[in-house]
Amino acid sequence: MNRASRILLTGVLGLAVAGGAHAQDDTIEFGWTAWSDAEFVTKLAARLINDRTDYTAELVQTDIAPQYQGLETGDIDAMMMAWLPATHEDYYEEVAAGIENLGVIYNGARLGWAVPTYIPEDQLDSLADLSNEEVRSELDGTITGIDPGAGLTALSEEALETYGLDDYMLQTSSGAGMTAALERAVNRDDWIVVTGWSPHWKFGAYDLRYLEDPEGALGGPERVHVLARAGFDASYPEISAMLTRMYLPIDQLQNYMFQARETSYDEAISAYIEENPDRVNYWLTGEI
Repeated sequence: MNRASRILLTGVLGLAVAGGAHAQDDTIEFGWTAWSDAEFVTKLAARLINDRTDYTAELVQTDIAPQYQGLETGDIDAMMMAWLPATHEDYYEEVAAGIENLGVIYNGARLGWAVPTYIPEDQLDSLADLSNEEVRSELDGTITGIDPGAGLTALSEEALETYGLDDYMLQTSSGAGMTAALERAVNRDDWIVVTGWSPHWKFGAYDLRYLEDPEGALGGPERVHVLARAGFDASYPEISAMLTRMYLPIDQLQNYMFQARETSYDEAISAYIEENPDRVNYWLTGEI
């Protein structure tokens, strides 16, 4: 996505937040995209801010590109879903000099293309296997993806070129659209390849495996960072410190994401706070 397109999307974001992030000094606006990991950690932080501090957290749902631009312009205060060093590299490099990086919220994240385990490994084990005509026919020449503006989508488009998969279409929609297509396929034992990432609740709901990526087209291990607009730490030192201390082991996060899928994010967040009081207290106070 070019810079002009990002600025246009930022205009949409500006309308969504109705006047920008600083309409009220005690209100902190978080950008987020409807990915299950981002939804859990962002709503968890918002719950703690709303219930345990004197500030108010508001959530602004939008695409990835306008979140980065919104941080640069100050239209939003923070986001908790920056995949670095590779997935969001282009977005981050454009704004890094003018924003604040509050640190890593979880390690061990990864991207890839995933398939149900009932698909035989001797037929489809690697992205390179997708060039086989019989495999392409089983998949109807389709890779099921997520948001058009997502870093994973850009990397997936590059992977199609890297592996010479000109006969395939990357079908974009949303995270929810991807998982709905996966559920339909699993219920019918149909073949499907989905763009995926960890952590994600789908790995708890279904038996899946990542395809091997011998060319490394989809990148390696990632860390997910919390980013804030310039001046955020000076404006909200208590909240900045809390967000800096927030860290979740990825296996723990994925378990609660699956719980959120089975119940609701509100219930899973309540359970997390109740079941991890020492960790939550450390985030809020810095006291061990």
